[in-house]
Amino acid sequence: MNFCLLGAGAWGTAMALHLLKKGHSVTLVPRRMEMALEISTARENRDYLPGFVLPENLQIGFEIRPVMMEADVAVLACPSQGLRNLCRAVNGVRQSSHALKLVITLCKGLEQKTFLRPSEVVRDSLPGISHAVLSGPSNAAEVARGNPTALTLGVEALSGFVRQVQSALSSPNLRVYTCEDVKGVELGGCLKNIYAIGCGCADGLRIGDNGKAALITRSLSEMIRLGASLGADAKTFFGLSGFGDLVATCNGAWSRNRTLGQQLGEGSKLEDLMRHRKTVVEGVLATRVFHELCQKQDIEAPILNQIYQILFGGLPPRNAIEALMLRDLKSE
Repeated sequence: MNFCLLGAGAWGTAMALHLLKKGHSVTLVPRRMEMALEISTARENRDYLPGFVLPENLQIGFEIRPVMMEADVAVLACPSQGLRNLCRAVNGVRQSSHALKLVITLCKGLEQKTFLRPSEVVRDSLPGISHAVLSGPSNAAEVARGNPTALTLGVEALSGFVRQVQSALSSPNLRVYTCEDVKGVELGGCLKNIYAIGCGCADGLRIGDNGKAALITRSLSEMIRLGASLGADAKTFFGLSGFGDLVATCNGAWSRNRTLGQQLGEGSKLEDLMRHRKTVVEGVLATRVFHELCQKQDIEAPILNQIYQILFGGLPPRNAIEALMLRDLKSE
């Protein structure tokens, strides 16, 4: 199968390496021309996934049009806030994309102001194109190394080609499940980044295993309640794109969201941490967007609210933990 990956961050590069090992035809297309030239020359993505050799049979693209002409599947591996512009670029070459049958998004976040999920942005910007979302606990370096990983492919309707893609993505090292609750898959991927910031704060404060276990558990409960309020199937949040991704992101030393939370817990300021970053911390903007959405729809989300106050209200992380511990007592 012919795959093109539009976006050469850590996750897009890792997925390109995985697909190449499976024997597919793979083209990786960085967002910037200078990055494409550097990767093509060095055969390594030094900025986002250093330490992994990019084989010569991994094609590095410079422009979308020639890459899309032969692609069966386009994987959009960009931050959520860049998805609409990328979709517009893909839409501009659709007339010559004769083989394209499916677009897969990897990003995890709502579009600012519109509150649209990635699938809704794709539907809005690429009308008539079949779409899927790939989500779950997926540290890029582990996928690139071939460590065992399981993911969820969210699709609105299973088809013969989707089954082919599920098989094309899967290997002895990476197992892909399907789920027809696209909304739940996407919301889980968005929300876990928010709660990972909170768990990072707990790590920075060194509150201990008891407190962190309680925070993860209550975060899952809040995630399920919030997701169900927004129309998702509660059962989806017990799967890989919900609980699985939450556990990995709240505990992994590699997690950008957890690491940022830990630095906040240790006393760093958000503006200092965000200054001159090359990588995107999706949970920061997701916190703002979901806080606004919860306010608009009158959804109770006390943990999310405290994380919002830490990030944007100047609340010390320790005060946020205390506020959660001192809420009115109730049944679990």
